Amino acid sequence: MTDTTGTTGTAGGADSNDTADSNDRAGGPVRRPGLALGVLAGALALDVSGLGVLNAALPSIGTRFDLGDTTLQWVMTAYAVTFAGFLLVGGRLADVLGRRRVFEVGVALFTASALVGAAAPDTAVLLGARAVQGIGAALSGPAALALLTETFPAGPARNRAFGVYAAVGAASFSGGVMLGGVLTQFLGWRSVLWFSVLLGLAVLAATRAGLPGGTGHSGRLDLPGAITGTLGLTLLVVGVSTDGASAWAVLAAAAVLLVLFVVREHRTADPVLPLGLFRIASVRAASLAAFLQYTASVGMLFFAPLYLQGMLDYSPFASGLALVPMSLAVFLTANFATGRLLAKHAPRTLMAVGLVLIGVGTALWVGTPNDGGYVQHVLPGLVLSGIGQGLNFPSMTSAGLTGVPERQHAVAGAVNVVTQQIGASAGVAVMVLVAETDDDHLSGYHLAYLTAAVACVLGAALIALRREPRPVPAAD
Repeated sequence: MTDTTGTTGTAGGADSNDTADSNDRAGGPVRRPGLALGVLAGALALDVSGLGVLNAALPSIGTRFDLGDTTLQWVMTAYAVTFAGFLLVGGRLADVLGRRRVFEVGVALFTASALVGAAAPDTAVLLGARAVQGIGAALSGPAALALLTETFPAGPARNRAFGVYAAVGAASFSGGVMLGGVLTQFLGWRSVLWFSVLLGLAVLAATRAGLPGGTGHSGRLDLPGAITGTLGLTLLVVGVSTDGASAWAVLAAAAVLLVLFVVREHRTADPVLPLGLFRIASVRAASLAAFLQYTASVGMLFFAPLYLQGMLDYSPFASGLALVPMSLAVFLTANFATGRLLAKHAPRTLMAVGLVLIGVGTALWVGTPNDGGYVQHVLPGLVLSGIGQGLNFPSMTSAGLTGVPERQHAVAGAVNVVTQQIGASAGVAVMVLVAETDDDHLSGYHLAYLTAAVACVLGAALIALRREPRPVPAAD
């Protein structure tokens, strides 16, 4: 099916007034576009890999601090919770205060908290550092996506830049898992966080030379909306990630806060989240695709080291190396295939196909036995899931900005990343809870894989079969 509303160019397809505004803020053409793209892609790799880079180190961290699986998941979930909770605020701050300024603050906060985590003497400090890392990523992530459309003019240059950016983002999680395994094996789990420190410093060092300064739009931060939205999203993820009676109390508080947030956003002239964004069909589809991809892929990679190291006796290095095919499949598909396909097909089509492949790849792991072989039991699922992620990630990122005015690109990008992180935290927490319903660990893993696979296929059907009208501009 030929697409008339959502090719790669639509990622930056703002109207002419928005483009003029962008040029004014950027202060003229960027003299070093390659450096600018490198800075933005590096920050994206920092944020996305921040969720998965400690994945292969989980068994080592669990042994060091004597943690069970339920507590151990919080090494990943603490990051995802604050990342998701603060993203809307980060997107609005970037639009109001200036994208580069907020971008720099976010990267600096991420880097400093990684340094604290690298030296953490106990679980509380480590989890606290991971939570602050998530806040830093929530500030830099939406600003980076908006800076990409601000830095590169609409047309072939932006399309190429967007393709590289999406490919790096799509490959960063599984690549981070692989790198974490290598570092954990040879230098210990703390070296994983030291690597984040070094990468963060490199991004900061190049930011001023590579990115335009820019100014913010007129407007203000809606403080009541920011507080209710941030707390509501945070408590939602925490509630789903816990069990027992306390979980229901937390979820009830989250529901109240989110209702207050929606009421506030309807009434204020400067909303943290312009609710008109959700009248755009492509934004809704992209949000669903983002949630499902991260539920399945992050959940699959959460259980991967527990299976490979705990049942097949792989070393951390070997378990990280075992995930390389997924990273390669994601990167190659996103960088060399998806861009061309987006020029011919609607993002909705590629999102649906990508989700089906992710679901099938995850379902293949239902057949992993206690004494499984890598080639026959592990590799096929990794490759299929990686190809699906490589199709879905650029498509959902493009769709999430289609029809959105340029002045709202940061907050629209935040919406997409919010759903990614809710999938990575709440979705994975559900998979862990499903796994714990069976006393046999491996059977529990299989139930979790099957749950995620079915959700992906159902989501793909919903995206593919629902016919939507052309996107309309979001209300301010």
